[in-house]
Amino acid sequence: MAVPPADVGVLGGSGLYEFLDDVTEVTVETPYGAPSAPLHYGSIGGRTVVFLARHGRHHEFPAHRVNFRANVWAMQQAGVRALFGPCSAGSLRPEIAPGHFVVIDQFVDRTSGRADTFFDGPGPQHTSMAHPYDQRLRSILVQACREQDVVTHPTGTVVVISGPRFSTTAESRWFSQMGWSVVNMTNYPEAALAVEAGIPYASVALVTDYDAGLEDDPAVEPVTQEQVFAFFRQNIASVRGALFRAIEMLD
Repeated sequence: MAVPPADVGVLGGSGLYEFLDDVTEVTVETPYGAPSAPLHYGSIGGRTVVFLARHGRHHEFPAHRVNFRANVWAMQQAGVRALFGPCSAGSLRPEIAPGHFVVIDQFVDRTSGRADTFFDGPGPQHTSMAHPYDQRLRSILVQACREQDVVTHPTGTVVVISGPRFSTTAESRWFSQMGWSVVNMTNYPEAALAVEAGIPYASVALVTDYDAGLEDDPAVEPVTQEQVFAFFRQNIASVRGALFRAIEMLD
């Protein structure tokens, strides 16, 4: 079936399985299979918003099994003019603490084996990816996050790993030494696919942990799945509030 139109899209990450209060649910199929979950349509600030739970209704799809192409294709077919991809992330820097927001401006892809392009041929189609995150949406997100009284880092590079495992201490040390800010499992290929689809895209990461720990502070334990999920649940109101405010601020 055709995808109903919307102004703004939101791809929810771990812990954000519902976003809108009064919704119309629409099930769609795409050339790449089914999206992770039905589309939920609602309204914020007079704008039609479509929400899709990136990992499924009940987190049935771990990061390496998310159908990113179907998710982004559905948003593109809905005609969204802004796409937000909130996510959880582990910090790679002591000054970026759990509870902080990072409005991402660059990614480094360390995944493997993911279907990560719409351009499978025939013929080459090389897309510029120098600045994958839309600057206008990022500026709006920074302001909206700061209005939540949360420490917000206006830039940051996310290194994206395949998962589902977390990093080793050696990997985490390497990521940190490279100057990267946070580590996550879903920003790639989601951000790149949005660029290919011509959708302005921005992502805000809620920092939930210190990845494999801090070498200069042995008291900081390596991350666990339970820790990530619990921390996101405790801070979901701030994430939701920032996104609502960002959507209201769109011109």
